[in-house]
Amino acid sequence: MAVRTTSLIRQHGGPNRAGWADATAKWRRCARAGCATLALAGLAALAACTPTPAPAPDATAADLPAGVVVTLQQLRSDAADRTAQVRVANDTDGDLEIARVELRDDWFDGPAVRERDSTITAGRTVDLRIDLPPSACDGEPDAAARESLVVLTLAGGTAYRVAADDPLGFTDRLHEKECLAHDVAAVAGLSWEEFVPSAAGAPAAWRLRIAPAGGDGALRVVEVHPTNLLQFAAGAPAPFAVGLAVDGTAPAASVDVPLWPLRCDPHAVLEDKRGTVFTLGVEIDGTAGLIELPATAEQRGQILAWVARWCGYG
Repeated sequence: MAVRTTSLIRQHGGPNRAGWADATAKWRRCARAGCATLALAGLAALAACTPTPAPAPDATAADLPAGVVVTLQQLRSDAADRTAQVRVANDTDGDLEIARVELRDDWFDGPAVRERDSTITAGRTVDLRIDLPPSACDGEPDAAARESLVVLTLAGGTAYRVAADDPLGFTDRLHEKECLAHDVAAVAGLSWEEFVPSAAGAPAAWRLRIAPAGGDGALRVVEVHPTNLLQFAAGAPAPFAVGLAVDGTAPAASVDVPLWPLRCDPHAVLEDKRGTVFTLGVEIDGTAGLIELPATAEQRGQILAWVARWCGYG
């Protein structure tokens, strides 16, 4: 079964964003150059007595200085709070004084901007943290028309505008995952409800609620995947089958999911980061994919306390 793509899930309306961006970029270049085609005659007449104007402070250069490399990274610890890193490697003989970093990507709902002075000394590589905007899931362009740029502005005002290099493809995965969740939410809201703890040796119960949201489409919740901390049957870290089909107007439904600790070493609880973030396999309008459904902060505390008691050290 096909994995979700933007074109499979929905038809995009609205203007051609790639064409609009191209036209806008041309207009801006014209504006920065003083619209030479309109003012050429006047400038020629004044050339003998008018000094050459300095470059506009927001002008952008196509290429970074030799020895400077910019890439996008997302560390594992960044995923939960939707941050990322603009990694700047300065393999030159001089320091870089960076005043502003901006990520412009058609697959996000607006730019990611970091306005903070940062010095990257010669020979060093530094990660500059940015907060990612929400994914754009309505009217965004297809992958072939997508524009993704990083703009580095130095302390003196010189700016470098370069294609965003995402070697691990995290922006693709994030857009795919969040827009699938967006499409699912239009049909039905998925949430974790009451958590019922258990004594050691018996499973706890956690209720998954499916509440139709009135949107068009056919949704099937296929299964829930175990985490690095929790499973659904003792000694069997396999998905829990749900197999529930709903549409936007179906009655609300719920499923009780059994929970067993997958491991009982104390540091698994003390150092937990994603043990209560569950992945659900879903199908929407015949297209399969995975979305995440985390516990709330209160539920997470209840589950971790239960695991500690169940394992005998809580």
